Amino acid sequence: MADKTHPTGAEIAIGSFSPKLVSLTDNVLFGDIWERPALSKRDRSLATITALIALRASEQLPFHLKHGVENGLTQTEIVELITHMAFYTGWPSAMSAITAAKKVFEADQP
Repeated sequence: MADKTHPTGAEIAIGSFSPKLVSLTDNVLFGDIWERPALSKRDRSLATITALIALRASEQLPFHLKHGVENGLTQTEIVELITHMAFYTGWPSAMSAITAAKKVFEADQP
């Protein structure tokens, strides 16, 4: 559920432009689906990053790459996943994904 003392990512990104999408994102997607016990958050992150690569949804990748790290994925695992996906989703998808990952991991460097 959303922490009402700080705006959520969805509130920051789209706020009052689409309050229903904010509500569904915060309460259903992250408040329910991501909390279901049958898959770990780490596994959900792995599946989500894979899907985003396949869909070429590079705008969503930085958030989910960071979220994946918070959920236990390592840089090595993410790079390997992207390399693996190059052969299933195409080279352009992988190159876009690896560029996003590089920016995410470089931003975390001191």
